[in-house]
Amino acid sequence: MITIKGILERLTYQNPDNHYTVAKLRIAKISDPVTLVGYLAGVVEGESLEVSGKWTTHPKYGDQFKVEVYKVILPASVSGIRQYIGSGMIKGIGKSLADKIVDHFKEKTLDIIENEPDKLKRIHGIGEAKKKLIEQAWNKHHAVRRVMQFLQEKEVGVYHAASILQTYGSGALNILEHDPYTIAKDIPEIGFAIADMIAMKAGGKKDDENRLQACLIHSLLLFEQEGHVYGLKKELFKVCSKTSGVEPDKFEQALEASIDSDEVRTETDEEDVKVYLSRLYRAEFGIASRMKAILSMPVTSHQIRKDQILEEVLSKLAIKLSPEQLSVVNNVLHEKIVVITGGPGTGKTTLIRALCEVFKMKNLKVVLSAPTGRAARRLSQVTGKKAFTLHKLLGFDFENQTFERNFANPLELDVFVVDETSIKDTLLMYRLIEAMPISASLILVGDTFQLPSVGPGNVLSDIIESDRVKVFSLTKIFRQAKQSPIIMYAHKIRNGEMPDFQKIESGKLSEFYFIENQRPEKVVETILELCSKRVPKAFPHIDEIQVLTPMHRGEAGTINLNQQLQRVLNQSKGGIEAGSFTFKPNDKVMHLKNNYEKDVFNGDIGIVYEVIKSESRVLVDYDGRIVEYDILELDELTLAYTISVHKSQGSEYAAVIIALTTAHFPLLQRNLLYTAMTRGKNLVIIVGSSNALKIALNNNKTALRLSGLKQKLRIP
Repeated sequence: MITIKGILERLTYQNPDNHYTVAKLRIAKISDPVTLVGYLAGVVEGESLEVSGKWTTHPKYGDQFKVEVYKVILPASVSGIRQYIGSGMIKGIGKSLADKIVDHFKEKTLDIIENEPDKLKRIHGIGEAKKKLIEQAWNKHHAVRRVMQFLQEKEVGVYHAASILQTYGSGALNILEHDPYTIAKDIPEIGFAIADMIAMKAGGKKDDENRLQACLIHSLLLFEQEGHVYGLKKELFKVCSKTSGVEPDKFEQALEASIDSDEVRTETDEEDVKVYLSRLYRAEFGIASRMKAILSMPVTSHQIRKDQILEEVLSKLAIKLSPEQLSVVNNVLHEKIVVITGGPGTGKTTLIRALCEVFKMKNLKVVLSAPTGRAARRLSQVTGKKAFTLHKLLGFDFENQTFERNFANPLELDVFVVDETSIKDTLLMYRLIEAMPISASLILVGDTFQLPSVGPGNVLSDIIESDRVKVFSLTKIFRQAKQSPIIMYAHKIRNGEMPDFQKIESGKLSEFYFIENQRPEKVVETILELCSKRVPKAFPHIDEIQVLTPMHRGEAGTINLNQQLQRVLNQSKGGIEAGSFTFKPNDKVMHLKNNYEKDVFNGDIGIVYEVIKSESRVLVDYDGRIVEYDILELDELTLAYTISVHKSQGSEYAAVIIALTTAHFPLLQRNLLYTAMTRGKNLVIIVGSSNALKIALNNNKTALRLSGLKQKLRIP
């Protein structure tokens, strides 16, 4: 390899997602700067670099130096140090403060900042808070380049550095050097492959117990991502063998070691051994145990005559309950745990409102919960009673990674009403039920035909099929709902019947449209026109219109549709690149993972309030609350002009546009189509092919999820 040294004069381009960089390097005694290309992270303009690689020639841009390994050369002279830390690259140190620090510590300045930062407080104007800010900025800046250099030396793909740094921060290098298989457990998508490359290059053996244990846990984490609560041992060992290149029987000892370390639990059934990650076992076992304990408690008598219920609801809500609804309300009063299910227009929300009024008559404290902030606000509006997201309600403590509310410190309530239960996964359901007072009653409301939760388990279906609790299924569609083609067509889809779209009279406004387009590119073109010209006339706010699609890839997938919709809907200038997207002011964005520190959760949608490119920061407005993201946190955001149907669960939008093509074949299912259609409140438009519609309608097979909650609930 060839090695050259110089000063980084300009960063022409840098992708913050994988750190691919095009830059200009000024070399002493050479008039023209050298063009560098390669993966360089944690470098700033003005730094001295030593880069190793080879010369290449680009047909358009000419000679370039392709960087394979690089390191930052820190200045040694007082004048060089003064210029370096006064450049603005360390957040918290401006030119004037840089002068004070260098005047005091001279050539030891950089060593003091890195190894003895407490001494910085000797400088007038630097207190504890300022010192911490400088220390964090220094560590963050240099952690990036250290990790990059380490990965380059090990010949590991450096484009994964952002994920590693996001997970471990300044401790990333220590993890990679001393316990690389840790990342197989913490970053399941990429962790095992990276850890394995590092360990093997360091002389590791294929049958090393740490390696086999990491592979086992990694495989269980992938099962979890597919919705399973456990894996069957035979299948698990096959997957592990394929991943590691080691015979399946070699994993028996790794399994025993994982059980001894309490990372894994097993259960034996008639056919095979169920292998659980311990936290999923505890959650599933905890749900069953707590529910059985609640069911064992005596039911408080709420003797209210049916005519009293009717009168109370009519006087307070101006609603006359149907015989079906009245029967459900009356029966719920005599149960500890109940499930209420039904499709759109069957009166689930009305029933919740009625129950709130009846429990109020008996001076019982009712708490309402919904899956998202948007859903909680909607539930609050229709019931006139405050509703909470579970994350808020249970009080997650980010610092200690614990929930404030649990069996030792339960919620203060008499009746707990949980809406949209179908999208609660095993872990969240466990936290919910653990925080309930054992004396309280639980009402689970949901639509079993919706897609299952994104997280592991099939909680609502398992509870229903266990036959341990009373289930009330609402079947009557109310007259006003029958006037809505959205609701009527959704029920037809639910029942496996093809809606008669010919009944939609041309020229007349309707709540539902099917626009036939066979080719994916034509589907995209039609959606762009609908979103930019036609639909905004009725729904002008960007939040009111949501495009849904089954998949991420392909012409009519979320990636391409988001890029195309951003192009036509947002003319704002500037922005910050991250992955496949550039985030610009006024962009519609979605948060992708629960972030308790920021108090933002998976599926929350906001609008980009400001992009501060000079500081690599993006500010997002979530319903009036501004949340800040730095460059390494942008993998938690995606554009949300289009979202997947799975991500839309639990949300409702004024207008929904659904892309549906035969290219989506792997995910075309009846419950996916039904879920997408029922997200729309006032307008639903399907753009796609009738063949894709038929495929989805005729595919009523839901993917089998491995979960043991039903069996655990059945055990006396």
